[in-house]
Amino acid sequence: MMKRTFLRRILAASVLSLTALVVPVVHAEEEAPDAMIKRLSSDVLETIKNDKAIRAGDMAKVVALVDSRIMPNVNFQRMTAAAVGPAWRQATPEQQKRLQEEFKTLLVRTYAGALAQVSDQLITMKPLRAAPEDKEVLVRSEIKGSGESIQLDYRLEKTPGQGSGWRIYNLNVLGVWLVETYRSQFASEINTKGLDGLITTLTERNKANSSNGTKKA
Repeated sequence: MMKRTFLRRILAASVLSLTALVVPVVHAEEEAPDAMIKRLSSDVLETIKNDKAIRAGDMAKVVALVDSRIMPNVNFQRMTAAAVGPAWRQATPEQQKRLQEEFKTLLVRTYAGALAQVSDQLITMKPLRAAPEDKEVLVRSEIKGSGESIQLDYRLEKTPGQGSGWRIYNLNVLGVWLVETYRSQFASEINTKGLDGLITTLTERNKANSSNGTKKA
């Protein structure tokens, strides 16, 4: 009888253990897209505010800051493919890799250049117009300082599966959507010089931007 009781307890404990394994894990509530943008922007602006080198005009540090804080939340493949247009599908894997790398560098400097224009920054988020089931949203923000205000808007997509969350796939800097702006520039370059020519042009532009510390869009 004691053996039977002991076996029942072991069986019950095993069932409870298995049940615990199949019960879904409850994750923390997902961060809203506008909340994510506000958090990232506030983090960057606060760092700029407290960094004397950045305040003194060290563009390299602004670029590094944007690259480490904002850009990990960007879908560069989607952005680059959209900017390159139909030619993206004909690009080799190596060409696609190079295009993404150079386009990322260009975007980082453009975004950083906008932030560097503002001092005593204060970010204001516009109301988010989106339904809970939306997979793509527009988040609008404005950065105000002692100079002119800077409009920074974002188009985001909700990524499914592991590592799910919101990722940026287009940026509006100073009233200009970057993907659409670069698409027309890239199309002209591809038509005259091909994809390799575009890669060369982007590489040279990024080197020039890096050496003179200015933003060229």
